[in-house]
Amino acid sequence: MPRFKLTIEYDGSSYHGWQFQKNKPTVMGVLMNACKAALGVGAFELYGAGRTDAGVHALAQVAHLDVQTRLTPEILCLRLNDALPATVNIREAEAVEANFHARYDAVARSYVYHVSARRTAFAKKYAYWIKDSLDIRAMERAGHLFEGMHDFKSFGVVQDEKQSTRVQVYLVAVQKEGASIFIQIVGSHFLWKMVRRVAGVLIACGRGKMDAKDIRRFLKLNDPEPARHTAPPAGLFLERVYYGQLPTDFRPVWPMVIPE
Repeated sequence: MPRFKLTIEYDGSSYHGWQFQKNKPTVMGVLMNACKAALGVGAFELYGAGRTDAGVHALAQVAHLDVQTRLTPEILCLRLNDALPATVNIREAEAVEANFHARYDAVARSYVYHVSARRTAFAKKYAYWIKDSLDIRAMERAGHLFEGMHDFKSFGVVQDEKQSTRVQVYLVAVQKEGASIFIQIVGSHFLWKMVRRVAGVLIACGRGKMDAKDIRRFLKLNDPEPARHTAPPAGLFLERVYYGQLPTDFRPVWPMVIPE
């Protein structure tokens, strides 16, 4: 059966996350419905590179689709997009080898958390408005403390007791563009809620309410404090999934820039 790699962008505001749920709208659910409607088939397999939570967006989620069809990847992409709602769009479909796996072949994921430095009428679903002035330099310095292999038990929720809480983080970067502040986090994988809690702690550092010694404590002990700073899902974007050789320079795509 042919296998296709799909690169997908979506507005997660109206979905209960990526993963299929029987009685709730999910991104995977609408993609499955599109496959049935556009291709007229009931037999297919769809796997995503990872789950995103309710309200979280994606600029380039990756999934692989196994479906019996003679359509070219380009026509397959057009047919599926015609059957999808405006909030989900397949950017590209590629024919891949049968052993390619969207999740298990991924070597890293990049997330971008979007903070707005001002009240805006247009970005409520896509940014977290912080009224306080943030010290970007302090956030940058704090972010570097997360880089490397660390135990993120204070930052994640483990759903399987056998799951390791150790994660390799390749980069944490903070950048201001206009009234937008972007926090980019690149890692081998992420625990549930980990990215939003790291973002929340960095925001607290920007407010002057936390510093390096707090982060070192969180990475050493199982501390409940980061959970109290979990940033809301609206500002979070799955920016990219990496396969093969990792780049020497991670260059993110910003979801949007709010003018000053």
